[in-house]
Amino acid sequence: MTKKKDTTDAAYTRSQDQTGHLRALGVKSEYPHAGPGAHIMEAFPNNFPDRPYIVSIAFPEFTSLCPVTGQPDFATIVTEYIPDRLCVESKSFKLYMFAYRNHQSFMETITNTVLDHMTEALDPLWCRVKGLFTPRGGTHLHVFAERFKQVDAERAAMVRDMVSEWKRESGRHTA
Repeated sequence: MTKKKDTTDAAYTRSQDQTGHLRALGVKSEYPHAGPGAHIMEAFPNNFPDRPYIVSIAFPEFTSLCPVTGQPDFATIVTEYIPDRLCVESKSFKLYMFAYRNHQSFMETITNTVLDHMTEALDPLWCRVKGLFTPRGGTHLHVFAERFKQVDAERAAMVRDMVSEWKRESGRHTA
């Protein structure tokens, strides 16, 4: 007799990560043609809310379009954040980045929009987005935008100290 598989914990991994609500992970996902939006990003609960740590995601294949000429812009977009209650699921983040491929916007607007969407989707303790755009016409353009969540003074000081230390580290995105 074959034993039926117990599916009561199907929404959790062995490490107790909650996954049952995720839509993009593990399935073929549609390209987001409608453009970027916070709704594309999926989040899962942070299993370590009392332990501050930094998540850094570098997306070196970013493309968008100039809002005036329609010519492509290329960049590495780096997001760094200290999760509070939620973490971003990486495949949905990749789909979010793909949503910019046919999106026309200035580089400064893109960087700040990514920050707004990350903040809307995750409500992190801290988030910084770096838009490291490939030179066009001999001009390098790098845009940095960050936001700190309003929290109690003790936690805010701890977050600011951690961020300050993180910013002083060299080679954070090399293997």
